[in-house]
Amino acid sequence: MSTNVAKQEWWLFSPKVDLGVFLGSALVSLLMLFIGAKLGLLKGDTPDWAWIPAVLLIDVAHVYSTGFRVYLDNEELKRRPWLYVLAPTIALIIGVLLYWQGEQTFWRSIAYLAVFHFVRQQYGWVVLYRAKLAERDRLGWCIDTLAIYSATIYPLIYWHTHLPRRFWWFLTGDFIAIPQLIYSIAAPIYYISLTAYLAKTLYYGLIKNYWNPGKDIVLITTALCWYIGIVAYNSDYAFTVTNVIIHGVPYLALVYWYSHQRFEQYKGKGVYRLFAHGPVNFLLLLWALAYVEELFWDRGVWHDRSWFFGEPWELDIKFILVPLLALPQITHYVLDGFIWRRKYNPNFSLVSSGQGASH
Repeated sequence: MSTNVAKQEWWLFSPKVDLGVFLGSALVSLLMLFIGAKLGLLKGDTPDWAWIPAVLLIDVAHVYSTGFRVYLDNEELKRRPWLYVLAPTIALIIGVLLYWQGEQTFWRSIAYLAVFHFVRQQYGWVVLYRAKLAERDRLGWCIDTLAIYSATIYPLIYWHTHLPRRFWWFLTGDFIAIPQLIYSIAAPIYYISLTAYLAKTLYYGLIKNYWNPGKDIVLITTALCWYIGIVAYNSDYAFTVTNVIIHGVPYLALVYWYSHQRFEQYKGKGVYRLFAHGPVNFLLLLWALAYVEELFWDRGVWHDRSWFFGEPWELDIKFILVPLLALPQITHYVLDGFIWRRKYNPNFSLVSSGQGASH
């Protein structure tokens, strides 16, 4: 392995941005957890003052950022119209059919789709950092892959084998209990895989002077936040602040970075003019869309925060309202598996070719 890797080539965006969105978001999550513990919030539901920034302004907002990547980019929309039209159409039809089968069936299906999306996103960051430094060795890939999947899947297995918990993904009972034997098998794999990753990292770093700090930050913060939020604490508040912040913040940064690059390609024309002077307009628009969606959820379905969204509506159309309101979320989960694959996206150049060290 070559050790001639300049520090500026370590990062996907830039040193400040990468450290901010990956390490910074994890530190904010842990700080909010610490504050919540001191305030005695670990045994109850997430309070509104934490729900608004974590869920509304990050989790829901990052879903709508996919729209900038796809539906507000005419060139991108024309490039794969069948995918971008059929994905939400089929998702809506399936959503309505699932809801007709029962509310629990609908939410359980969406929960497992969300879980898959969350796990794959963390793996995707690891893949991007490997590509950034041109890491191509098979053993290293196996260790990295096993480690990041263990860091996410082991806590989920723990969750499934220790039901009921005081928290859930969407609604109570949206996960199915699985045999304790699966946890007994997963636990040693989890500890061995993380130990192997640490040993590999220290070996290459201390012996060969080769580091990939961005990848290390993603894997370590993922393992830490997922373990603390799901295994260490049986708390809705702990799960919320450790789960959605490290997921949504990096994704928002990715879409903003992409949108800024497209602004330059479009020479200031089109929707990307919104991003010419920084991320404020980008975030404000996303937050407005997130608020409108949650207003419909709260007034039409949940009836939890009338102080923030207004008085509830008495509607008898949940069979179509719920799948319709969930459609942006489902579409985001589905399209995310396509729109960031480099070989299918000529406009996606987050990782430059030929950089870094090869094995």
